[in-house]
Amino acid sequence: MIKTVLITGCSTGIGRHCALRLKEEGYRVFAGARKPEDVQALTDLGLEGILLDLDDSDSIRQAVDEVLARTGGTLDALFNNGAYGQPGAVEDLSRAALRAQLETNVLGWLELTNLVLPVMRRQGRGRIVMNSSVLGLVALKYRGAYNCSKFALEGLTDTLRLELSGSGIHVSLIEPGPIESAFRKNAFKAFQDNIDVKNSAHRTTYEAVVKRLSNQTPGKEPAFTLSPEAVFKPLRHALESRRPRPRYYVTLPTYFMGWMRRLLPTRWLDPILTRASD
Repeated sequence: MIKTVLITGCSTGIGRHCALRLKEEGYRVFAGARKPEDVQALTDLGLEGILLDLDDSDSIRQAVDEVLARTGGTLDALFNNGAYGQPGAVEDLSRAALRAQLETNVLGWLELTNLVLPVMRRQGRGRIVMNSSVLGLVALKYRGAYNCSKFALEGLTDTLRLELSGSGIHVSLIEPGPIESAFRKNAFKAFQDNIDVKNSAHRTTYEAVVKRLSNQTPGKEPAFTLSPEAVFKPLRHALESRRPRPRYYVTLPTYFMGWMRRLLPTRWLDPILTRASD
């Protein structure tokens, strides 16, 4: 039986790759993106492109209405994936910058999830998969806004899983480390838009980061970076297994950080995380 799935953040990276791979597997894929030109590009690839801006409640409602109109009122799965990173020291984050991070990475996901849950409850079945991060397990310097959004997402998702126990709706977290995508490029733009480098106590660090990112060789990824296929494999398991896992670690850094968080005292872990952030 063809299964229907809605995926957010499909213009590039993980979302686009997983949408195409699920289509190859026989799924009917509704691929969400913020820009009309990206929706058209996804449609041209044979996906069912959906205009979906996670910062806009009207856009979220209209996207869900459109999906349900096309399917006759059913939806088997939701993969929440669309997100971005806002770099910068916590003391340099404005309220507006942090709010924008949470609107996209947490609140938009929550609103979308809450709109599809009644559909899944009526069906008596469904899968909700949240694409979190290793930074939902541990915090790194200069990633406070993103850390905050993923820690919040983890708490909401764990709670949702408990509340949906016995409903037939399964909830899973995927926690990747570095994955090939446009994430770093988009994060650099958010940094330039919202961080006042000149007047920051972290100016020296920022200037070094800007220099490194500005001169980065295209296609050169940090160590342990995997392709988006590494996320697709646990996603498929979460969608198809009779007993999907609550959590899926992806990439060696996630396994390593998860192991250290469980075993090491905070005072021992902090120096390791500090060096990892440099």
